[in-house]
Amino acid sequence: MVRVDGGGDGALIRVREVDKVYVRGGEAIHVLQNLNLDVERGEFVAFMGPSGSGKTTLLNLLGGLDVPTEGSITVAGDEITAMSGRILAEWRARHVGFIFQMFNLIPVLTAFQNVELPLLLTRLSKRERREHVETALDLVGLADRMDHYPRQLSGGQEQRTAIARAIVADPTFLLCDEPTGDLDRHSAGEVLGLVDRLVHEHGKTVLMVTHDPRAAETAHVVLHLEKGVLVEAGR
Repeated sequence: MVRVDGGGDGALIRVREVDKVYVRGGEAIHVLQNLNLDVERGEFVAFMGPSGSGKTTLLNLLGGLDVPTEGSITVAGDEITAMSGRILAEWRARHVGFIFQMFNLIPVLTAFQNVELPLLLTRLSKRERREHVETALDLVGLADRMDHYPRQLSGGQEQRTAIARAIVADPTFLLCDEPTGDLDRHSAGEVLGLVDRLVHEHGKTVLMVTHDPRAAETAHVVLHLEKGVLVEAGR
């Protein structure tokens, strides 16, 4: 169950009284205000809200890419807001898979090589890395495209390659920032179907920012952010 009152016990992700303030030109901009959230393992949560409401900032905090001004974030018992930069980077590599609107594939690398990138920082052998990459590409339906370069793939195939890269190290949870924003409706449907399979067949926990109501409908719960405040939750 997803809760926005901070009352859940045993949640995978626990956000407590988080504020995020940026100072620009001497002015304090409150991006997130007193935010509480509990997400259990295996949940699929979509965040919606107008531009500037704090959705991407929240994802960045959950993924350890940024730190809150106040409050704490705990994932699987680890308080990531108390970690040093080096420890946080190691934690992020082990636990978080990122999927962005822009596919962020390296054009001179094949699909296989792009997916393998996160594993190059691990102690896996070359054979073990190949097994992981082939499994991930097969899961996203691109086993026959592993030797293709990004320019040889459609937009939907590029995003599926990016998803394979995000899941290849078997992260604890996935963070998706507008994953269908650059895709046509058919490709977007394929990508959302794949994310839904990751949740229901493989038990992944997914948190997704989207402006698309059709994309949000695939989630278990939709949370609305307005001016940095979590104001509504529903199916």
